Amino acid sequence: MNIGTRDITAVILAGGQGRRMGGQDKGLIEFNGKPLVSILIDKLEQQSVDIIINANRNQQRYQESGYPVITDQLADYQGPLAGFASAMDSVNTDFIVTLPCDSPLLVADYVARFISSYGQNDAPVHVAFDGDRLQPVHALIRVDLLPGLVEFLDSGDRKIDRWYALHDYVKTDFSDCTDMFRNINTPSDQQSLQDQQ
Repeated sequence: MNIGTRDITAVILAGGQGRRMGGQDKGLIEFNGKPLVSILIDKLEQQSVDIIINANRNQQRYQESGYPVITDQLADYQGPLAGFASAMDSVNTDFIVTLPCDSPLLVADYVARFISSYGQNDAPVHVAFDGDRLQPVHALIRVDLLPGLVEFLDSGDRKIDRWYALHDYVKTDFSDCTDMFRNINTPSDQQSLQDQQ
């Protein structure tokens, strides 16, 4: 089965606490003079997909981007799966593509790689693979998995790898662009990445 960009909503996950960044809202941290979320929006707009932002604070700031902002339905920062579930419940497309707000080096064919991967194998979950290990917050997920995800979260589990293991998932090859997975967890990460740009 083939899918296209019209079938996909990209979800920028900006719902974390930013503990290692002193509690800063990471999506709003400036990277080379622009908020991280703006950098990702610019890159996703070139890939012709719908975009939503998952944020649990500063929603008004995020809304200034012009894109819909959703919050986790679970309180107290329950991790990426909570963001997945809220996104899946909000979109009108059959798939979401997820990405964290703190990895600014997104490749220009990010969405296209997942579309190609699905064209080769229509498993319900496609997870980015860096050649060494899975990068679980970078994924293409079929929205009709939502009821099972809600059940999983209701059971108290939050482990993303464990949820993927319940499904037939496919590794999507990003081994030629591993820099994309470098994320900003600390101020020194931020400086290091900026110095290389």
